[in-house]
Amino acid sequence: MASGKKRSFGSLFLGITARALMVIAAFLLVLSYLSMFFNPAKAWMMTLFGLFFLPLLLLNLFLLLWALVRRSKACLIPLVALIPACFVLGKYVQFSRSENTPSAGEGVRILSYNVGRFGLTDLDRRSCADSVVAFLKRQDADIICLQEFFFRDSKSLQAYLEDNFKGYNAEYYVYTTDAGCYGNVTLSRFPLRGKGKIDFDKSSNLTLYGDYDIGGKRLRIYNCHFQSYNLSLSGLVRNARRDYRKTLSDTEEKMRASILLRPLQVDQVLQDIEECPTLSVVAGDFNDNPVSYTYYRLSRGRRDTFEEAGKGFGATYSALWPLLRIDYVLIPKAFKATEHVVNRSVKWSDHYPVAAKIVIPDGEENS
Repeated sequence: MASGKKRSFGSLFLGITARALMVIAAFLLVLSYLSMFFNPAKAWMMTLFGLFFLPLLLLNLFLLLWALVRRSKACLIPLVALIPACFVLGKYVQFSRSENTPSAGEGVRILSYNVGRFGLTDLDRRSCADSVVAFLKRQDADIICLQEFFFRDSKSLQAYLEDNFKGYNAEYYVYTTDAGCYGNVTLSRFPLRGKGKIDFDKSSNLTLYGDYDIGGKRLRIYNCHFQSYNLSLSGLVRNARRDYRKTLSDTEEKMRASILLRPLQVDQVLQDIEECPTLSVVAGDFNDNPVSYTYYRLSRGRRDTFEEAGKGFGATYSALWPLLRIDYVLIPKAFKATEHVVNRSVKWSDHYPVAAKIVIPDGEENS
């Protein structure tokens, strides 16, 4: 009898604990969904729940399977929490789809790549830059958007771009330091009809834009680099060994500052888009995942080329692959994406280059 009571008590304790864990996990997953709609300026911690969407999704999936194996009615808790994921998961991973390839010569190929100032490999900066240039030439893209482009001397940057990218119009804006200059570069094979940049307060990040004549139609390309967390995993581990309390405090402050700045930067770009008389493509390093306020705001009324034409995992950040997808190409609803490729064989940066091919409909007025 005593052993039966022990088993009964153990079973009851396990059941209560499991249900409590399911409720907590489901609640956190729901918070990750809601993070898309909360302005971080008012609730910056909500962004963190969005960052952990995939781990929370997997945790709830595990709890659902565990409950089903045990034939527990508590399976309804993770099941209900997982239902909205059906509308979000496609922004992270796309399964096999029918080929949607344009005919030869059709479409505009756009490539976006954060090159990490050419300083994240064992090569010296110049050798890394030359390797990236060689890769870009092989891609044969019509428009190339580069972020964190580094060069030793701003005065010779134009000549370097013209020598290495013949047939392209090169537009750039860089910040100059004692070590060199860095910023955004946009290369295009199409005639340039207008250009500009959007500076961000309290930040060295920026958005570069250009208006291009593509087959008689005007299209604006936004080359964006929004605020990053400025965190290094290796640096975090190294500093935590010395003083983990200070490391935690510094990390929290950096994340909070970044999270608060990004929505302001997004608002500046959106304001420019609203005032722009032409249709536009928004590409670049957003430093935010698809379950985020940044992505939600910028993708409204646009197509995500990965959702339209991607396959497999869409993650673009190498350090935590496949969790983080932070580089995008967003196109107008009227356009069609026929290709989206994340090239993970390229190791010159902590980001992977993203290439998309888009088709502009013949009847679309762009003026």
